[in-house]
Amino acid sequence: MWRVVLDANVFVSAYIHPEGTPGHIVERFLQLSSLELVLTDRIVDEVIAALSYPKVQKAARSTVKPELWFEDVVVLSQLVPGDVEIPRLSDDPDDDKYIAAAVEGRATLVVTGDPDLLDLGMHEGVRIVSPRTFLDLLEQ
Repeated sequence: MWRVVLDANVFVSAYIHPEGTPGHIVERFLQLSSLELVLTDRIVDEVIAALSYPKVQKAARSTVKPELWFEDVVVLSQLVPGDVEIPRLSDDPDDDKYIAAAVEGRATLVVTGDPDLLDLGMHEGVRIVSPRTFLDLLEQ
């Protein structure tokens, strides 16, 4: 069983290019019971805001409205309260919410394309990996 936190950039990339690596990750989540996503309200809010950007909607190949697409993901995910505080880890303190969600939700991985988070590598037993690395792990 994989229990992971996906960064907003992974969701946005999956929506824009469903045939890409992030799109395959979301597709696997929707199809496999062995993959659980952990979310907090702060992560949900960030993803919804990012999906509403005009440049995202213009670039998207999907004909499904982004809110409806993401709603399916949220309904099937494990929502945790978002109460865990962690010391500042990333150069962008807003990114720390992903690691905090993973710690709170007992996830083993944070999947991100963000170089600042990827540079951390690991925190409190939570590995921080790229979408390609995660997809490779799923395929093993």
